[in-house]
Amino acid sequence: MEQSPLTLQPRPEVFQQKVVRLYEDLFKDDHEDAGEKSEGFWRELFLLKPDRFSLRKILDEIRPDDLLHYETQTRQLFARAVGTLKNSEGAADLHALDTLSIFLVAVLSKKYTNPSSDIIEVLSGLDYIDTTFTEFVGALDSIIRNGRSLEIREKAVEVALAVASGAYQTSLLTYFIQRDLFPAIMKFIHECDTPERIIAPFTLVGLLANYNKFEFQNPYQMRLNDFVNEATIKKIIRSVGHTCQQLRQQYIDVQEDLPEGWTLASTLNMIGLGAIAPGGKPPPKPVYDADTAKKMFAELPGEKAAVLLATYDFTHANKLFCFNLVTLPPNKENKDEEQAFASFISLTSYLLQHAHLSQRATNYSHLNLMVFRLLIEDQVLCKRICSEESKTHVRLCRQRSPYLPLVQGDRVMAAAVMDTMVDAINHNLRRRLDVGLYTLCVGILLRVIGYMSRSKVRLQYHWADLFRSLLSLVRFLTTYAADLKGLQHIETLLDLVVNLLALGLSSGESFLPTPAAYDDLFYKVVETGDVLVKFRDVYKLGKRPSNSIETLVNVSGHYKEMLGADGGPNGVKIGRRKAGGQLTSLQVAEVIKQGYETLSIQAKEGLDSWERFREADERTLLKKMARGVVGDVKVTVSGG
Repeated sequence: MEQSPLTLQPRPEVFQQKVVRLYEDLFKDDHEDAGEKSEGFWRELFLLKPDRFSLRKILDEIRPDDLLHYETQTRQLFARAVGTLKNSEGAADLHALDTLSIFLVAVLSKKYTNPSSDIIEVLSGLDYIDTTFTEFVGALDSIIRNGRSLEIREKAVEVALAVASGAYQTSLLTYFIQRDLFPAIMKFIHECDTPERIIAPFTLVGLLANYNKFEFQNPYQMRLNDFVNEATIKKIIRSVGHTCQQLRQQYIDVQEDLPEGWTLASTLNMIGLGAIAPGGKPPPKPVYDADTAKKMFAELPGEKAAVLLATYDFTHANKLFCFNLVTLPPNKENKDEEQAFASFISLTSYLLQHAHLSQRATNYSHLNLMVFRLLIEDQVLCKRICSEESKTHVRLCRQRSPYLPLVQGDRVMAAAVMDTMVDAINHNLRRRLDVGLYTLCVGILLRVIGYMSRSKVRLQYHWADLFRSLLSLVRFLTTYAADLKGLQHIETLLDLVVNLLALGLSSGESFLPTPAAYDDLFYKVVETGDVLVKFRDVYKLGKRPSNSIETLVNVSGHYKEMLGADGGPNGVKIGRRKAGGQLTSLQVAEVIKQGYETLSIQAKEGLDSWERFREADERTLLKKMARGVVGDVKVTVSGG
């Protein structure tokens, strides 16, 4: 080995930081002979800037069973790091937090035979776990609340997330339940200087609020109910909107779906003069083939989507949060900022168009749909969403056909919400139908349209596409009845679809903007008459009083008789153009107008009524969702 000309000592072939040598000394192979390290060792370790990669590599190479034999070293490291947090000097507390973060991620990610007891053995031993972990959580609470800088407070949140995600299925999280971190976290959020900093603490609130919340009264849930600091709530909502935009951009990076408008630069590029265009020619975005794009979409949304769990919990628990989520305008100082709720709607549209690609995307889609349901079931907020006051621009996903009409400019939020639901109906038809997702989508449409009907709100909207999608769903349900009849809760979905169509027929005059839109709905129902009869019979809908299927069948039958009398023998076909025995659409439309005089719609009472959201009904989904968020947080805190 070559000597150093300065020290005349052997010089290593590869430079190694002092802190790495300390790690190796701590976890050396002859660990059975390892004893207590000196005070000087620990002081030096935490004065040096941690090497996260090297420490993680050393810990990852130790198998779970072998790590139990290193208990002397691991317990010392954990206890000394906690002590440094409580009595820090200089940058030692920051270094201790960094060390704890990577240490806990590595230790908690291993697959132990007995997770709870083995992890306790590694960290402190059963006799000392109460004392050590109580001090640990107390130190984190103190730093998150009053740390000397936002950076160190953010590091403390990262450590808390490492424990909350890594030990979610163990008893260790009860220490975070006993020591209420909510006030400290909210104080930190209130004092954050960027929307980006808020993501981690808000995600932490979501994890803690969901821990065993169906098994005992979780104190974080109660805190969410009682929180009334509107300034902090607004900061959280802006951060959620900012995160939704980032998550949406990941979809757009795979496939740009916005038609390019005319610009001078695009025209010059088209004729080969892009070099003289203002600002030069922008670099083209990569275009992926269908299979590659599908694989990339299946990996989305990104891990930051974990913030959506806390968004749901706050929406479920806190009326002030709901009000601000719907009404908070964009920041006037930032011209490019979207309204937060518009960004939330936008992301949901992207999630729903690709929900079928992974269970993870499906779960996040369900979560956001439950947020919509909670907001729509509040009549004050539903009124706001359906009013002209709510007008804003919402970018909706257009990455898969069939496409809804592209509407440029601002419009009432209810229109964007309905587009999102209709797109979800069109793009997730599978023989193994996601009944829960469809029930939420159709239920949200029923609630919005029910409000419009009662309040006589006439919305300019492409109603023909909405009713076409609902009747296409009826055709699908009829065609694949053999596969679908046995699915759990399919009856609820069938009743919702039927009652929404019946509501349109019986009350369309109160919410459809023009007589032509009302006529078109009748035309579509008459055109689907034979399918409706088969739909009723195959699912035995006539035997259940919870739907109004006879309204649809009777309306269709009424006009079939009229068309038979006016256009030829009974059973004459309805067509879009005149050919042989067919009537033109204009002739049919004229018959429909005449038929109103003799038509009696006997719709059931309460077509627009529904059962209010009960979280207990979604217990299974929410538990899956919490586990999914834990997985995303693990990826985030481990730097993967």
